[in-house]
Amino acid sequence: MSDMLSKLSERILSILPGTDCKGLGGCGKGSCRECAEAIAGGESVALCPACSQEQVDEIAEAAGRETVPVQKKIAFIACSGAAAGKDRFAACPSCEAAKDAGFIRGECKSGCLGVGSCVEVCTFGAMKLEEGSVVIDREICNGCGACANGAACVQKIIHMVPADATNFIPCSSAEEDEDVVRQTCGYGCISCGECERACPVGAISIIDNHAVIDYDKCEGCEACAVKCRKKIIIDEYHDITELKEKVAFVACRGGYKAGELYKSKGFETCAEAVKNNDPKALELCTTGCAGLGDCTRVCRYDAIHVVDGTAYVDVEKCVGCKDCTYACPKGLISIVPYKGAKMVPCSSTADYEEKNKVCPVCCEGCKDCMNNCPNGAIFFEGCHAVVDTELCENCNVCQYVCFKGVIQERAVPEYNYLQRDALGVGKESE
Repeated sequence: MSDMLSKLSERILSILPGTDCKGLGGCGKGSCRECAEAIAGGESVALCPACSQEQVDEIAEAAGRETVPVQKKIAFIACSGAAAGKDRFAACPSCEAAKDAGFIRGECKSGCLGVGSCVEVCTFGAMKLEEGSVVIDREICNGCGACANGAACVQKIIHMVPADATNFIPCSSAEEDEDVVRQTCGYGCISCGECERACPVGAISIIDNHAVIDYDKCEGCEACAVKCRKKIIIDEYHDITELKEKVAFVACRGGYKAGELYKSKGFETCAEAVKNNDPKALELCTTGCAGLGDCTRVCRYDAIHVVDGTAYVDVEKCVGCKDCTYACPKGLISIVPYKGAKMVPCSSTADYEEKNKVCPVCCEGCKDCMNNCPNGAIFFEGCHAVVDTELCENCNVCQYVCFKGVIQERAVPEYNYLQRDALGVGKESE
């Protein structure tokens, strides 16, 4: 190398961030010195991904070349860190050793291993390990890319994304079976494709059974977050607390007796109680809530609680992810429209006399609601009323004629402009 190039490389080296990525950084060079020499030799003045725009401008000026625009990137771990055998892997010396140890049933084979090999290679101190989960400080991360190197993350789930990105999908699961995904991790992508179909700019694709965002196309709207069935897509810009189309509904409001009885018999879960008991023999509703909270344990949003022995949904917190519907062994929980519609919290298939023996708040099966509904939105199924939410106009007639006051009303939420726009509410047909 000539003296001129040598002096230039030294000058460039002094401008670079100065903490060596040990050959793992995004520049592809073995050291910061090699990176500086490559830039001095003619490679891009923005070769080091950790450089700020000011540093790139300074390098360009020193080299006598035109500067280039810099898109600051930061590291993102495409995993919620919720289910990958963390307790077993904690004693492993590295993530590679953990992966070599293998996975067992119920562990995500694609997720973060939680050992922290990526933390060790981060020379800027932007990553730390907290209770088996890797946490990235976005203010410190400068996008060097060392953690995303396959030598650091053997799962290859750390990606460099634009620092100003607002939408993220924290999952890399390659599992094909939706039920397995749900059982393994509450944040797992089930590859339903709703986000892909909803994206107005084609920025989302289903790759290896999970959704992936193309940030070169993503415009940061909230359509994907709205349509995600599992509600796992993180939107850091918009308020999506009310941005939902559907929520969970428990078709029972009289399970108080069952829950106490099952507890007295030593059962801790609804699944165990249902499997090992005959409700009729115990003078319980055969279709009612078991009241032991299997649904509450899987809810990531604290949106469902057992009150007086019956599961109730807090619609302000519920996002309609369906996890509770899979957890209920009696199939009592369904997903219904968040916007106004009437609901019948009873699923009893017994006749009038049998119902009243075990539950004072059941649907009588009188059919007054069905006979008086002006839209024909109510029908009977197994001796209880069911509301067709597609036909229901929330007119209140059914509530008026129901002498037991069984039928409940779903409040109509107020939508702000962004939410209405993302959902297509009120848009004129073309």
